[in-house]
Amino acid sequence: MTDDGRQTDRGLERAILDLLERRGPDATICPSDAARAVYEGDGDGWRALMEPVRRAAGRLVEAGEVEITQGGRPVEPAKARGPVRIRRVR
Repeated sequence: MTDDGRQTDRGLERAILDLLERRGPDATICPSDAARAVYEGDGDGWRALMEPVRRAAGRLVEAGEVEITQGGRPVEPAKARGPVRIRRVR
């Protein structure tokens, strides 16, 4: 992985944690919230960051910092298909 890739990964992890910090303790975010927070261009370019955001969230799950949910229930990142939400560990 390039330094640019590692920097983007860290930026996505920070964005997830920062967004959750600014919301209430029971709040969730959509991965697109983090993608939009990191993307610095115009238009839909943030969409290219969706899979990297999901991977960043997966690393934060492994670190015990967040949970990925579907239908309000925690799911394993590798098994999640379709729309997910990210929240602090409860």
